Amino acid sequence: MSSKINWLVTNTSPGSFVLQQWLTENGISYSLAQKYAKNGWLKKLSAGVYYRPGPNDEVQPSWVDAIQAMEVQLHHSVHLAGLSSLTHQGLSHYLKLGEEKIWVGVENKQSLPKWFREFPHQHWFYSTTKSLKLDSFKDLKILKIKGKELKASSTELAAYEVVEAINKQISFEHAAELFQGLVNLSPRKVQSILERSNAVQTNRVFLFLSHHHEHAWAQHLDETKIELGSGKRQVKKGGRLDERYQITVPESLSGKRKIQNDG
Repeated sequence: MSSKINWLVTNTSPGSFVLQQWLTENGISYSLAQKYAKNGWLKKLSAGVYYRPGPNDEVQPSWVDAIQAMEVQLHHSVHLAGLSSLTHQGLSHYLKLGEEKIWVGVENKQSLPKWFREFPHQHWFYSTTKSLKLDSFKDLKILKIKGKELKASSTELAAYEVVEAINKQISFEHAAELFQGLVNLSPRKVQSILERSNAVQTNRVFLFLSHHHEHAWAQHLDETKIELGSGKRQVKKGGRLDERYQITVPESLSGKRKIQNDG
């Protein structure tokens, strides 16, 4: 087995995406990649996009392989985000993988390559939190999914991304159900995220849900350092007005909160 084939086998697994840019960086030219495809070491999907077939080609690339290729081979700043991240941390019982969209955090979805955007049988929801400057060291973690390591939102960032997506990809009620289970968030990490966020409505809803479920960590937040703006915000059409945060919330969330308004 040649050294280059050996490198390919060592650095990929059956079902892995293999991108020409990455091959070129590692000494495998376009013509050599074409030869590998002809001989069955690679299977071509489109121009410059291959995957490594398994025995009898029964292993197909998954969404996990697509995100990993973006991270490792193209060095794109992408991560598993929001509801998908919570699900793979065991904090959501609502997402049926395979039926629902996979949440992927990106800086600019227009910068993503066509093969990723049009990945077969996969629907992405792009979480682009433009109102929050990410700190990769604080906000992201590594999750192992299907044997592959992926960058993913920390629990705290995932919660923020869920709130940011209310009325876009998730309902207020569903977000509230998710927040009920978020009993172990780090107040220090939440504080850091909310202080960096300039999304007034997201900040208000995040704080409302935190106190609605009476989470202990919410009592340690310093709201004077969080941008909350002024004036009312209609989040839930036809909902009731929450006096403390001046947002409309579902009627179903009206009864539980027991917190002093001078908090």
